[in-house]
Amino acid sequence: MTDLLPAPGLDAAAIAARIDAVLAQATLAEKIGMMSGRGFFAAIKADGGVWGARPYRAGGGIERLNVPALWFTDGPRGVARGQSTCFPCTMARGASFDADLEGRIGQAMAIEVRAQGCNLSGAVCINLLRHPAWGRAQETYGEDPVHLGVMGAALGQGLQAHNVIATVKHFALNSVENTRFKIDVEIDDRALHEVYLPHFKAVIDAGIMSVMSAYNKVNGEYCGQNGHLLTNVLRHEWGFSGFVHSDWIMGVYQPYGASAGLDVENPEAVVFGPRLLAAVESGSVAPATIDTACRRILTALYTVMSAPDPLPEYAESMVASPAHDALALEAAEKAAVLLANDGILPLDPARLGRLAVLGRLAAIANTGDNGSSRVRARHIVTPLEGLIAALGADRISTGDEADLSAAAAACAGADAVLVVAGLTAEEEGEFIPGGLVLGQEAPPDLPPEIAEAMAESRKRRPRSIGGDRSDLALPADQQALIETAIASGRPVIVWIVAGSAVMVESWHSRVSAIVQGFYAGQQGGTALTRVLTGQVSPSGRLPFTVASDPAHYPYFDRDALRIRYDHWHGYALLARQGTPARYAFGHGLSYTRFEQRAISVRRAGDRLQARVAVTNQGGMTGDHVVMVWAQAPGNVQPCWPRKLAGFVRCNAIMPGETRIAEIEVPLERLRWRDPATRQWHLEPGSWRLVAAHTAQSDGPAMNLDL
Repeated sequence: MTDLLPAPGLDAAAIAARIDAVLAQATLAEKIGMMSGRGFFAAIKADGGVWGARPYRAGGGIERLNVPALWFTDGPRGVARGQSTCFPCTMARGASFDADLEGRIGQAMAIEVRAQGCNLSGAVCINLLRHPAWGRAQETYGEDPVHLGVMGAALGQGLQAHNVIATVKHFALNSVENTRFKIDVEIDDRALHEVYLPHFKAVIDAGIMSVMSAYNKVNGEYCGQNGHLLTNVLRHEWGFSGFVHSDWIMGVYQPYGASAGLDVENPEAVVFGPRLLAAVESGSVAPATIDTACRRILTALYTVMSAPDPLPEYAESMVASPAHDALALEAAEKAAVLLANDGILPLDPARLGRLAVLGRLAAIANTGDNGSSRVRARHIVTPLEGLIAALGADRISTGDEADLSAAAAACAGADAVLVVAGLTAEEEGEFIPGGLVLGQEAPPDLPPEIAEAMAESRKRRPRSIGGDRSDLALPADQQALIETAIASGRPVIVWIVAGSAVMVESWHSRVSAIVQGFYAGQQGGTALTRVLTGQVSPSGRLPFTVASDPAHYPYFDRDALRIRYDHWHGYALLARQGTPARYAFGHGLSYTRFEQRAISVRRAGDRLQARVAVTNQGGMTGDHVVMVWAQAPGNVQPCWPRKLAGFVRCNAIMPGETRIAEIEVPLERLRWRDPATRQWHLEPGSWRLVAAHTAQSDGPAMNLDL
């Protein structure tokens, strides 16, 4: 038998020839077998319901021919296998606006993926944050398509640098959690392509090799069997040559999903398998469809397995290494967004007598939701542990929302009060009503062993956790705790732990400082301490809009079965309404002062080249994010009044130093789509380019005719 395994050094032609040989020798049943995962339900049962206890077979593989398989692990905030490094959640890393850092995190994840026997990662989540109540907001980068595309591409390229296939998800319009298996999102062509798909195209253009379809419907059809999305857009318009696999458990409902462009059903053959085989034999699915799917799967797999590895080995000892721990700390520090500060921060440890630390969340490990993105880190530094390590236990008094009298007593004699408030996996995250089975409608003719496993998993968790938020404010008991702290008369600092925006209207004007710290990963407590004590200057910027009233966001119903999306959400919606945000997209204070000046923009072919001078006018070294915004002539509507065109993070600018920030803006970010012709056009006329700190502030600007 001809050797059909991938081999080091095979070029594209040799890989294609080897795949031809596989398809020539494989039976139809073996080919269809490559189009689904295998063994998941038996594995999850054997592992007591623990997600990520082993690699999950996710397509490919023919044992008779020695054809290898795909082995999947999840992980937007780290590798969801074993005890891996827990990085800050994706939204926190979005607040860094640091594409270089995100690429390095991708590489670290890839090393840990390889070291734990996997070759397919579901880490790249870039669904647009349409509304902050979305339960899985923490798994994405923010509300802006350009920002999502840049950060997602960086993570995906980092993963693939170590020959791990990166999957970008969830394609598409997945931004309601509780009804994600049933909701039908209606949208017109322009809003779809100009707002909800550009970031996916950016990641595909960056070379990412796999796409995960979403659970929801778009314009009446489930994404996992939506031929318009998976074939017309993804393959025909964008030229994607990789493979598409379903989301986990019932991501497709009919065998015709294969004809629509779904290549792999995960994690088991519920709809594909025998039902797809019968569809081919009956003539309802063409045999060429099967060969095409198998070719896509194997091309991606053989490409990474034939490529040279950057490292000589990927040993288990590389998982959760000191270098990756340091990277998690860097990410947590760069993520912290200083929302407000009357001068209380940074705290000076040499002058600080006693610090009251209040809130249940100060003392618990709280790294994000407990769904598929959960990472079981080997160690987690809580806020309280980080502060005790830096200041000593004798200088810290504690209390929480369970006993407000004790909390008030803890404030007595303190020089300042820190309230750690926010959410946990109970209030937001992946919606888990029972085990790993999430409310989807399974077909009645499931194989008995799969039906039994799904029924068992329903019994494993007696109550629901996570899901979409019902209230954008802090829990009532935490608000009462903040009021207790305010009543003490001491300066109050509120550190918010959450995946997206939290309403602060009832108390923000009466506290001294507010920091959005997010779910900050295994080194979150260390980062909190270093930021509060001025060892690093906060440099995160909001990747979403914090409104002053929940009514300023678009309509959101976590129980909706049908909803219509349009062009408007986030900072664009507030701009159209003329409504000021409480904290605008891009907002973030520092312990030093930066001035931006002297913007220059020139056209170079199909892109703009922008330069902005940044000067650190303060007394502390710090990082600064430069954002360039584009304002169109405005004759084509609908059109965002201002949109983010590009950004770059400038690290470690010293006091008195001036840095020239350079930002490239592909013109495709500025084009609008004609739905009649499906062609893209750049509106002619005078464009205004602005280097502004936020979506609602001004800055140095220039006009450019395009």
